[in-house]
Amino acid sequence: MTPGDGGQSEEIRRLEHALDAAGLGEYEWDVARDVVHVSQRMSAIMGLPAGEIPAEGGEIFNRFVHPDDIESVRSQQARRLGAAGPYGFEFQHIRPDTGAVVWLRVAGIMRMGPDGRPEGTTGIVEDITSRKLEEARRQTLMAELDHRVKNVLATVQSLAIQTARRTTSLDAFLANFSGRLKAMASANELLTAARWRGAAIDHLAAAELGALAPGQTAWEGPELFLTPRAANALALGLHELTANAVKFGALSVETGRVSLRWARLDDGGFELTWTESGGPTVAPPARLGFGSTLLEQVTGRELNGQATIDYRPAGVQARLRAGAAAVVPRPEMAPAAPTRIAETVATSAGPANLRGARVLIVEDAVLLAMELETGLSDAGAKIIGPAYELEEAMALLDQPIDAAVLDANLNGHSVTPVADALTARGVPFVFATGYGEAAGAPGGFDAPVIRKPYDVTQVAAAVAELLRVNTPQPKQAP
Repeated sequence: MTPGDGGQSEEIRRLEHALDAAGLGEYEWDVARDVVHVSQRMSAIMGLPAGEIPAEGGEIFNRFVHPDDIESVRSQQARRLGAAGPYGFEFQHIRPDTGAVVWLRVAGIMRMGPDGRPEGTTGIVEDITSRKLEEARRQTLMAELDHRVKNVLATVQSLAIQTARRTTSLDAFLANFSGRLKAMASANELLTAARWRGAAIDHLAAAELGALAPGQTAWEGPELFLTPRAANALALGLHELTANAVKFGALSVETGRVSLRWARLDDGGFELTWTESGGPTVAPPARLGFGSTLLEQVTGRELNGQATIDYRPAGVQARLRAGAAAVVPRPEMAPAAPTRIAETVATSAGPANLRGARVLIVEDAVLLAMELETGLSDAGAKIIGPAYELEEAMALLDQPIDAAVLDANLNGHSVTPVADALTARGVPFVFATGYGEAAGAPGGFDAPVIRKPYDVTQVAAAVAELLRVNTPQPKQAP
């Protein structure tokens, strides 16, 4: 063997290693002789016999093309036989040895003879089934996401319309609508953690009652997971009961108590009982509001059961009975019980006072940034920004800043660099974000968190509390 032959053999060896590593099979089609050489690698991919076989004018390949793609493949084949140069296309192939349908990518170069006729082609074949399945899965997920988003928007629209019809002032509408929106957001967070396979009743109870009136609420029952539809319905129902208890019922006084218990039923469903005690004397309302209507009609129907409210003098008692269709098996990705992060809220003490405070706003959603700017300005703050991008926020950090409101994610970029810089300067900040992290604030920072959707008064109150805590207190004279 000459040195040149040795070099060529080494090049072929490297090429074969590369083909093996890439999962490619090679072939040679001699158009003039009408035969095709199928390599062992190509045979393993397509199920055709290895070696030299009749090409049948290309029909040896077309015979096993899926019917959905045969016209496209024949059109591609006619084009490549008519011109020299590279070609490539994808199609579904039915393996003759197993009958399995696989997706293939074929690429090659057509050579033309001196007479201008096709002489032959050299090419490769790749099994792209896994990529095609992943693409199909993504398309399915996008379609499902589109469906869910439209359902959520339709539900929010209905909530807004129904709430507006039953409120007499803008303030009452905003308070009621905001609360219902947060209940939906809490349920959505739990469902997302379980990949929308279900949510546990005790998690829904903890999300609504866990950070409210410590020592005055308790819930108990077996582990039960609800469908996404039932979970959203129960979250809204629990919110209506909680809101009523805080305004008029047991949670409006320190002596009041709320007990939430549920039990399995023999038919596979469950019954949940809400009991209030120790609060003001209860009388049936002269007129039922949307909250009662939502609880008795919407929640009951969505749970494939029924809901009843008993306005007993000693305290409201509500019973929700759900059918078996509302319950699902425990999801494989069932999240742990939620750790409620204390969210600062505006209290009856009055609106937050931020007079003179220099507050940086970092938020990539323009409408939310505008709302924050208006709300914090109304509380007396001097706004720095808003910054919609990470670079904008970093450029504003050389200014005097007393506090900041940060979104966790800015158009795909983490706000961590801004939070790190503020921490190094000793500037307190609050996260106003839609990201739910059971372990605490995003990035592990020691900072309050306001979950979206929020009321701007919550954010203003949180900033005011930050400034109060971080302002040195004057020393008292001995």
